[in-house]
Amino acid sequence: MLSVGIDLIEIDRIKQSVENQKFISRVFGEHEQFELLRKQNNIQSYAAAFAAKEAFAKALGTGFRGFSLNEIELLHDELGAPYLKLSGRALEIAEEKRLRFSVSVTHTDNYAAAVVVAEKYV
Repeated sequence: MLSVGIDLIEIDRIKQSVENQKFISRVFGEHEQFELLRKQNNIQSYAAAFAAKEAFAKALGTGFRGFSLNEIELLHDELGAPYLKLSGRALEIAEEKRLRFSVSVTHTDNYAAAVVVAEKYV
């Protein structure tokens, strides 16, 4: 079984929010914050990470119920490929549903988008 989530967000919608440290702490995980601070396209990267969280919630099929946004982190491996790192209740729910996830993100100057595919494993 596969399920897909997709999200598109305007960069300007995130630009003001990331100036608020409370917003950053509530939405972005510790490892994710560290990665985002090092990015050159900082605001676009924040927006792409936010879109990945929205797409994850859609692929999971629950929306944002029962877990915190900062429990879903968009990180990148040594080659730059994006992946989701789950923790807390987000991880527990994914494990209960026996789902693993793939993610793809992109952005322009004005928009960021993410697609998350959830696959049930045996």
